Amino acid sequence: MDERLKHKLLLAKEHFDRREFDHAEPLLLQVLEREPGLADVQNLLGITRHERGEFELARSAFEDAVRLNPNYTEALLNLVVTCNDLGDYDAAKIVYEEVRTSASGNKDGSARDPYALGKIANMHADLAQAYAQAGYVKEAIGELEKAVALRPTFSDLHVKLGGLHRDHGDPVAAEAAFRAALAVKPSYAPAHVQLGVTFYTAGNLEAALGSFKEALRHNPADKIASMYLRLVEGRR
Repeated sequence: MDERLKHKLLLAKEHFDRREFDHAEPLLLQVLEREPGLADVQNLLGITRHERGEFELARSAFEDAVRLNPNYTEALLNLVVTCNDLGDYDAAKIVYEEVRTSASGNKDGSARDPYALGKIANMHADLAQAYAQAGYVKEAIGELEKAVALRPTFSDLHVKLGGLHRDHGDPVAAEAAFRAALAVKPSYAPAHVQLGVTFYTAGNLEAALGSFKEALRHNPADKIASMYLRLVEGRR
C-alpha cells in the first residue's frame, strides 16, 4: 500500500472513531478499490454500514471479509449480528456454529480464541435478556449459564445470572452466583449490592447491611448501594 492510500485509510479510521460514518465510507471504498484484498478494511466498511442501518450492504462487506479470511472471528460475529438484524436466522445460525467450532478449538488441538469466546458469551447474555423480557426465565437462565461457562471470569455475567435465579425464586443459587462474581473480582461493587439485596429479601438485615457497606467501600459513589443502605438502617 502506497503512502497516499495509507493516509486515506488513517483518515477513514479517524472518522470512524468519531462516528462520522458518512465521511469514513467513501475513504474506505477508495482504499478497497486499490486494495480489494484487505479483510480488515472490508470489516470496517461493514461496521460503518451497519451503524448507518444499511444491513444488506453491511452483510455484503462482512461476507467479503470472511471470504478473504475465513478465520476472521470479528467479521464472522459481525456477520451473525447482521444476519439476525435482517431476520435471516438460518444463515446467522450457520455462521454462529462456525464461530463456536472455531472458538472451541480446532481438530489439531489449537487453543481456543478468548476474543471469540467473549463475544459468544455476550451474545448468549443478549439472548438471555430477550428471553427474560419475554417472560421465559428458565430459558434466560440457560443462556446465561452458557455464557458463564464460556467466560467464567466475567463478573457481570455471574451477577446477571444471580439476578435471574433470585427473580425465579432460587435465592441459594442467586447467592452462589454473586459469590462466584466476587471470587473473580472481590472489589466488584454490583455483586456486593445484589448479594445485599438477596440477603435483604430473605430478611437477613445484618448480612444485607454488611454487603451494602462493602459495596460502598469499593465504590463510594454507588448511589444504589447508598439507597439500600439507608433502607436497611431505617428498618433496624
